[in-house]
Amino acid sequence: MEAQLESVMVRAGVPGPVGALQRLSGGANMESWLFACGPDSPAAPRFVLRRAPSAEWIAARPLNMAGEAALIRHAFAGGVTSPEVVAELASEDGLGIGFVMRCLPGTADPEIALASGQDLAIDLAQAMARIHALDAAAVPFLPRLEPAEGVEGLARQFAEAGGDRPIIALGLAWLRAHLPPAASPVVVHGDFRIGNLMVDQGRLSGVLDWELAHLGDGHEDLAYGCMAVWRFGRLDRRGFGLTDIETMANAYQAAGGEPFDPARFRFWLVYRTVWWALGCLSMGQSWRAGTDRSLERVVVARRCAEQELDLLLLLEGDAPRAEQDRALPPAPVPPVTGQGEPSAAEILTAVSEWLAATVKDRLTGRERWELAVARNALGIVQREMAGRPPVADRALADDLLSARATLSTPGLLADLRRRALSTLAADMPKYPALSSARTLWEHL
Repeated sequence: MEAQLESVMVRAGVPGPVGALQRLSGGANMESWLFACGPDSPAAPRFVLRRAPSAEWIAARPLNMAGEAALIRHAFAGGVTSPEVVAELASEDGLGIGFVMRCLPGTADPEIALASGQDLAIDLAQAMARIHALDAAAVPFLPRLEPAEGVEGLARQFAEAGGDRPIIALGLAWLRAHLPPAASPVVVHGDFRIGNLMVDQGRLSGVLDWELAHLGDGHEDLAYGCMAVWRFGRLDRRGFGLTDIETMANAYQAAGGEPFDPARFRFWLVYRTVWWALGCLSMGQSWRAGTDRSLERVVVARRCAEQELDLLLLLEGDAPRAEQDRALPPAPVPPVTGQGEPSAAEILTAVSEWLAATVKDRLTGRERWELAVARNALGIVQREMAGRPPVADRALADDLLSARATLSTPGLLADLRRRALSTLAADMPKYPALSSARTLWEHL
């Protein structure tokens, strides 16, 4: 791979040698490889190869990688704090589909970003405003997202995924009933959140991962970064995990962004929560279809339960007060364990513990991260075997989609709350919002 990259870099005007090649652990979709290129010394410039996991995978995306590279170049030239693209891969390179960027200073580690505070929040607001001010006419290849078309696209995706998750159906019904008025289209990053933003000494050093960019409503970027899942446990700071939403909105407006509209913000917050729930489910289908057979795909698919919980927290305030105050039905009773021969679930736990004690310290970088994913996968299977409740309920989902059932239906909200808690406890028990939701709901 180093020799192939050296040819690419010569074409970019940066002669090798290439060294210190390592795959980075982040990225739910694309591969990222860090490498040095230049004189053989510690000070050699560093670059990042960004490429698709397969040609089949990228073919299904609205924006191909050539378009992503062109957009990043446009953003860089327009003053957005973003990477500099130095080369695009060609078929004769033998490296797949992608491009090479200069490595930015800092890190995308959420823990470091979330410790940065108000200065970073202002930087993010300004970066969003600059992105939304880019000349859309210069990137005519970007797809356009209209709210009504987007919602119906989600509905089709839901049907293709089985159409049997009631909380997602509730979200789709809400979206159909709360479509916002048309907005002047701007360039929307589409994945603007903690984890996709490089931070250096508490300040923004670069906006990464432009693969979901499109033309649409700028409120979508603001809402997406405020989703609970991208606040990584900072549930008390709804503005990107750094501050409050009002501060983010004011900073965005001060930087030239449009006035904040709470109704549009809420629509896109619900929309992207439904979108990510379905996106998680699609990861499993991608694995089944063979377009990406990585272990990460099947594990991320189980993160749908996180978004179902968040979606219910976003919508439950629309229910009558009597339903909001209704006690939850009893939790499922787990099977009795600890007698006789070890169960299959206990054996899985033993394997996971052995991996942590014996293998973990032998691994570094991407392999160590993949081991954590593997142990997470073993835990999911172990908890499912121990008694994960059924998640599919096509009849209830149909009733919610058609509004035959709503949050005013007696007992429905309490039932959905219990389903969300039980499913998430089996799939992703460490999700930060689970503990707070359990405290909120189980003490009614």
